[in-house]
Amino acid sequence: MQQQLTTKGKLLNTKGELCDRGYSTSLILEYDREDIQASKWRIKEWDYYLITTSHYGVALTIADNSYMGLVSISLLDFKNKTYKTKTHMIPFTFGKLKLPHTSKTGDIRYVDHQVEVHVYTHKKERRLRCYMKEFEKDKPFECEFILSDEPKESIVTVTPFKEDKKAFYYNQKIIGMCARGYVKAGKQFLTFRQNNARALLDWGRGVWPYKSHWYWGAAMGTVDNEEIGFNIGCSFGDTNGTSENCFFYKGLQYKLEAVKAIVPKQDEVGILWKFHSSDGRFEMEFKPIVNRKDYHSYGIILSDQQQVFGKYTGKVILDDGTEIKVRDLLGFAESVRNKW
Repeated sequence: MQQQLTTKGKLLNTKGELCDRGYSTSLILEYDREDIQASKWRIKEWDYYLITTSHYGVALTIADNSYMGLVSISLLDFKNKTYKTKTHMIPFTFGKLKLPHTSKTGDIRYVDHQVEVHVYTHKKERRLRCYMKEFEKDKPFECEFILSDEPKESIVTVTPFKEDKKAFYYNQKIIGMCARGYVKAGKQFLTFRQNNARALLDWGRGVWPYKSHWYWGAAMGTVDNEEIGFNIGCSFGDTNGTSENCFFYKGLQYKLEAVKAIVPKQDEVGILWKFHSSDGRFEMEFKPIVNRKDYHSYGIILSDQQQVFGKYTGKVILDDGTEIKVRDLLGFAESVRNKW
């Protein structure tokens, strides 16, 4: 049974344990890094932005994972089925990046000799600016975006871990903001216009165990001139009562039960992936376009990411029985395995 949280309060009690678990449509629980009672080495905080059009995509991550922070940039070309990812590591941050305790307010600013990242949250807009000195060989990368028209509701999950009462994951995914801006990378200059560019924010704060593995998928766009999107995921933490599976229509969240994925073997090229929910309200086929792989291994630290971008076709049934048909909706499905 999924438990919806509706009462405002603290995320953690005086012992550093979760006050409650479940899901909500906004950040109603208050996160404060100072309330954490677990080892400071295990604290993970990040903001991940993805901005896409039908032809291109940009992924920006800034993370403070205590003993290792990072700024990561990916530029995706869906038309030519290519991508480039560059990650700049920052050792022993331990909260020095001062990522905001909420997604609603607060700015992010980080500058060193290789990268600059600025995130400004102002009234109803988010402004992103990023520069990397050597993105591809000796060529720099720069981008600037304005994100607006944030949907009324998002998906927020409060997830515990069975192996440690002081471990948790507090996560919000805002799906389907409008985006406008530009990317300059080498000789490329790409314009993102509000009528066809969409953005999502994956906002995460928590205390994790050493090993983690999750599946996550999302998509956003329009159907019949109405804004739609969805978020699906599983396998991370004790998800009993904390599913992040949901559909968004006209800015409102429609909760889904467990979603199962049927993924072909690697040698079965061209075969569609299939997704369906246990309540029968979510049925999708997924046609892959490009797999953004990112692998890092440094001694005891490992990160193996496989983020497959493609197009979803299928249907979703709303709470009142209305059927929404989806065709060639750009999105992704990923599998990430970490030891950190």
